[in-house]
Amino acid sequence: MLEIKDAVAVITGGAGGIGEELARYWVRQGGKVVLGGRTAARLNRVESDLIGLDGQVATLVCDTTQEEDCSRLANLAMEKFGAINLVAPAAGIIRDGLLLAPDRETGKVMKKMSLADFQAVIDINLTGVFLTVRECTERMINHGCRGLICLFSSTGSLGTAGQINYSATKAAMSVMPKVITAEFFRRGLADKIRCVAIAPGYVGTPMVKGMDQKALGKILAQVPIGRLIEPAEVASLIGELYRNEAIAGETFFIHGGLRLGSKG
Repeated sequence: MLEIKDAVAVITGGAGGIGEELARYWVRQGGKVVLGGRTAARLNRVESDLIGLDGQVATLVCDTTQEEDCSRLANLAMEKFGAINLVAPAAGIIRDGLLLAPDRETGKVMKKMSLADFQAVIDINLTGVFLTVRECTERMINHGCRGLICLFSSTGSLGTAGQINYSATKAAMSVMPKVITAEFFRRGLADKIRCVAIAPGYVGTPMVKGMDQKALGKILAQVPIGRLIEPAEVASLIGELYRNEAIAGETFFIHGGLRLGSKG
């Protein structure tokens, strides 16, 4: 079993949502945190909060779609704390929309998802994850670090209407743990650096809680436990996956028993 105390977590998307909650969880357990995000003001706020919890933290304003920024983030962890033990690329966006939207009256296509909206999600949710994992794991291997790569999939990976871009990236996150585990197994590394993914359902972030309440009610009607998943519950799952070294190569759903409707 691994211990979180003094372990170093690199978290992108750490200035809000699940990434921020994971950072809080990690420092409360005695771990050290390196946060990457795109907005200095938001990063500074989270950094101050973590320091208030007696946390050891370093932050970097970065764009995870850029190789140089991901390299700088990984280097910061090594320079500041001398190790990387958890890689948690939580940065992600949504740009929802139908692939094609025919008019209900004429049947003719009136609107379609733009290439810009499709590409933006691919760039951040997929390319950004690839670069973050590649750069951080390179340092882990070269410096003999032991730990976990935890990717962020979603129930959207099962296929949700209006999210062809987002669902495609989250489906990719579901298969990556198997690929990475197989590659590390071939090189004798799989017992040192494991890879898993978590797939949350509807999590009670400020964005979700701020949704139209009627729409939110319809969502909750499909959740057997009758409520949103708390960000702290997601962070706790990641902590247990980190500790338990028998767990590797799989995706773990945390969605309260969510049932997707027949129309996605």
